[in-house]
Amino acid sequence: MQQFSLLDLSPVPEGGDAALALANTLDLARHAEALGYHRYWLAEHHNMPGIASAATAVVLAHVAAGTQAIRLGAGGIMLPNHAPLVVAEQFGTLATLHPGRIDLGLGRAPGTDMATARALRRHMAPEDSFPQDVMELLGYLDAPANGAEPVRAVPGAGTQVPVWILGSSLFGAQLAAYLGLPFAFASHFAPAMLEQALAIYRRDFRPSPRLERPHAMIAAGVFAADTDEEAHFLRSSQLLAFARLRTGRPGKLPPPSHDLSDQVPPAAMAQVQAALSVSATGAPETLHRELSALLDRYRPDELIITGMIHDHGARRHSTALAAQVLQALRKPAMAA
Repeated sequence: MQQFSLLDLSPVPEGGDAALALANTLDLARHAEALGYHRYWLAEHHNMPGIASAATAVVLAHVAAGTQAIRLGAGGIMLPNHAPLVVAEQFGTLATLHPGRIDLGLGRAPGTDMATARALRRHMAPEDSFPQDVMELLGYLDAPANGAEPVRAVPGAGTQVPVWILGSSLFGAQLAAYLGLPFAFASHFAPAMLEQALAIYRRDFRPSPRLERPHAMIAAGVFAADTDEEAHFLRSSQLLAFARLRTGRPGKLPPPSHDLSDQVPPAAMAQVQAALSVSATGAPETLHRELSALLDRYRPDELIITGMIHDHGARRHSTALAAQVLQALRKPAMAA
């Protein structure tokens, strides 16, 4: 692992609202910057009462204006919801305002339910045009070839915003390898194909003008506290929220609980635990051991962590403890 980064879903806690969630996001981004995190990414989700980052580019602009140097990006923009030109203009504008700091991660899923997807897109196309849309978007961000292009992204053209392919299956790995782009796997909630996807990406990667060698990032849930017991207590909020989402009852992020057995049946909890298994929870010593095992197994170039914690102060503390552990585990790339 050469770098470690932070993924924020801008969680809306029970007892709070979107304004509080967005204020917490800016505060956490500043905190992450001071702690040495390499990137701070936000994700596009729609029609979810517990997530405030639906207008991802707008939130990124807010965070960029309130930070100094940390890289900021989308992890990701759900490309089927948008015209590639609009995305190029949005992220080209961000890159023009904040040069050298903006990333663009692209996802193939809608990031919501089908009714909301229809409301977003208005006209649903039956075919999967994701690869073509990615290529179109890359073209808008490249330098104009001869100045005669009929459609240009302004701002956007020539900004060369770094584009990542995101995925939770083998498709994203294959596309990222074919296009020579960095690849991020959503192992924090869908780990089943992680090992196979990484192997395919590394094996089939083709160098491109954007990237000479493969660069793979994996995501992990991380919950840190002064004791193992406290860390598992904090994690219970995310377990319950994910269980509710899986059963069609999304809501705000609930407060933690020492016992979820009366709220989540054992079979459902087993499924939740499996989906969220790429994770590390505990005091710093435990965190070091569990993260070290993850890094040894998957050998990512970069690790991005996330953790939905109800209390913002506890989340700040978790982020700080995790940074200490990750600094100790970081192995910068050797000079060629």
